[in-house]
Amino acid sequence: MNEKFFTLYVEGIADMVFFKQYLQHCFSIVVPEEQIVNLEGWTNIKGIAALRRMRSTTDNGGVNLVILDADSDFEARRKDVLDWGQQNGVDFKLFLLPNNHDAGTLEDLLEHIINPNNRPIFDCWEHYEQELVQLDIPGRTPPPLTTPAKKTKIYGYLEALLGESKRQKELIKEANRNYENPQHWNLDLEYLEPLKQFLVGKIMQTE
Repeated sequence: MNEKFFTLYVEGIADMVFFKQYLQHCFSIVVPEEQIVNLEGWTNIKGIAALRRMRSTTDNGGVNLVILDADSDFEARRKDVLDWGQQNGVDFKLFLLPNNHDAGTLEDLLEHIINPNNRPIFDCWEHYEQELVQLDIPGRTPPPLTTPAKKTKIYGYLEALLGESKRQKELIKEANRNYENPQHWNLDLEYLEPLKQFLVGKIMQTE
């Protein structure tokens, strides 16, 4: 099979790193930096820069792939983005993380593909969250305490597994993560099948 020309639009650095490695892992595709657009937030898919880039990709015979977080409402996000595309006459294929079906984010996807040996780390984290919301801090208004963001959860997962040296700490950062490290992640899990099928149908063609 040959690779089609495509432009990939994602929300941030974490997504860029993950998808570069995932495409390399699954399809042996090395994606040039210029083929991945970091939107720096999902709403920027509606910006003039993204619109012009999509039209350019289409005019050059390529396909636009938009991969965003579904966040709290899958159907609302899907409708919002597709309606915008229709109103502006641009052609793109849309996949919403984590699985093109449920509400969630990249971090939800990542939690589903951890090495199962490391599941106790998340079990501890979930216990911590349960305890946190029950705490009553005198003078705090309003209760309960704020639960850490999902990004913090993934950061904590890697921090627990990696060493304490400065070099090891650098590997925790979104830009430096290695999703092909089997001690931390499994890119071949069935959970990723919807994403894999979306990609293979859009970026690969039979010779």
